[in-house]
Amino acid sequence: MAKFDRNIPFNDLPPLPPPAELEANLEIMKKLVSASRALASVDSNVLRLPNPYMLVNTIALQEAKTSTAIENIFTTEDQLYKAISDASTEEHSHAPTKEVLRYREALWEGFRQLSTEKTITLDLVVSIFQQIKNTQTGLRSPQSQIVIRQEQSEFRTGEVVYTPPRGEGVVERMMANLLEYLNDDQKYPTDPLIKMCIAHYQFEAIHPFPDGNGRTGRIMNLLYLVSKGLLSRPVLYLSKYIIVNKDDYYFNLGAVTQRGSWNNWILYMLDAIEKTSLLTSRLVDEIVRQMEATLHHGRKNIKWYSKEINEALFSQPYSRAKTVNDFIGKKSRTTLSKYMDELVDAKILSRKKDGNEVYYLNDDLIRILQG
Repeated sequence: MAKFDRNIPFNDLPPLPPPAELEANLEIMKKLVSASRALASVDSNVLRLPNPYMLVNTIALQEAKTSTAIENIFTTEDQLYKAISDASTEEHSHAPTKEVLRYREALWEGFRQLSTEKTITLDLVVSIFQQIKNTQTGLRSPQSQIVIRQEQSEFRTGEVVYTPPRGEGVVERMMANLLEYLNDDQKYPTDPLIKMCIAHYQFEAIHPFPDGNGRTGRIMNLLYLVSKGLLSRPVLYLSKYIIVNKDDYYFNLGAVTQRGSWNNWILYMLDAIEKTSLLTSRLVDEIVRQMEATLHHGRKNIKWYSKEINEALFSQPYSRAKTVNDFIGKKSRTTLSKYMDELVDAKILSRKKDGNEVYYLNDDLIRILQG
């Protein structure tokens, strides 16, 4: 293990792969089995949804919000749900909400690119970063004096905790090694879940961009699982585990850097995959059950209620009358108002006024997502 000094660029970051004995560790192998089973279960569960892209504004949006909060960028559910209820509102959202929405778009644009590229390329990684940060820049420059400082706390605030590698061609060389490790399964025949754990550390240690590395790395995790056929959609709510166990996340990252302590890091990440797979699967179960109950209730109480309307109302937590109008066939303002009143009277939606805007809330969906 290279000697580590947090005030000196970590140009001696060991290349991948790490020591081979990691794959012989019994505790890691046992955790790998349970994490793999949980991940397989959530993937099959996602496919139960009538339209898997419903998850863009439900579970994937929660992932975006929480991943952004890990970087101490906060928005409220109310601000977020208002923004996604209408594309024109997104443009006028406050800065933290825009950051979350950019994460969501980067996740799904990366998924779209992956469907043609099939592997995690440097161009894909750079495009994810650019969308998250709304920038045209790429890998950080070799002379950039970037350091990682202690977050705000009672003690040691602002203290340097890590200096990432720097220098001409250093980041490029390290990223090439990382991407070869991820993509070349013949040269590196490691289980993909363990590869994901290892590669996530390496990416954060390289710190290839001026900012947004944590969010870029977490999107890479999901896209890599998709590229290996372990997820059909990038909708694992992985950031929930990380923010609940944030201190352990940074402690275990630092332990790899300072002491080469890979075991606890891999166990932490495998546990994150297992626990968030179970959480995501539960959310899908609850959404599906609630959709079925609401469809039955809607058809019983509203003569025009349909499966298509039901799916539309579960595609996002907040709707507007004009959004609903797209699914019921462009009614007059008077007829549309009557239809919205029927949805409110049947307690399928509730009405919320904000200035001149009226939002219609799917309270059952909001309860599930916030549970």
